Amino acid sequence: MKPTFKYQPFQVGQERIVSELVWEVFAEFEAPEYSDEGINTFKEFIKPEALRQRVTNGDYQIYCCFNEAELVGVLALRDRTHISLLFVKKNYHRQGIAKELLRLALEELQKSGSQVESITVNSSPYAVKIYERLGFIATDTMQEKDGIKYTPMKKIIIYYN
Repeated sequence: MKPTFKYQPFQVGQERIVSELVWEVFAEFEAPEYSDEGINTFKEFIKPEALRQRVTNGDYQIYCCFNEAELVGVLALRDRTHISLLFVKKNYHRQGIAKELLRLALEELQKSGSQVESITVNSSPYAVKIYERLGFIATDTMQEKDGIKYTPMKKIIIYYN
């Protein structure tokens, strides 16, 4: 049976399941490329309390994808213009979840009246090809900060009325 995905904004109380999903995917696909420092930096960033605080402060918007009651994908935007998290569970890769989460985030951005010209991401080595398929282009070479390896990328946003 084909899954029926439900997309919705994050709600306070979901921070634990968001953190767990992000960690599960990170540990499998990203952590092998990172130093202990990078892994610890990332762990601190995704702690449930930290996620909740960022959302309640208004600094972050998080969008979730569920298959029934199971959280299978998340996208977090910082300051409405920078993707700080985009993770989809392994069994749900290549089903359009990342693309739909991005579409939802951009739709919400347009509804808010923000005329943002581009959206950025610091892509992990693993995700560069994924972001390229989503229309992002690298704006610099791979860098490293606090043990986190990333390639800065950007997607130009075109608004249709």
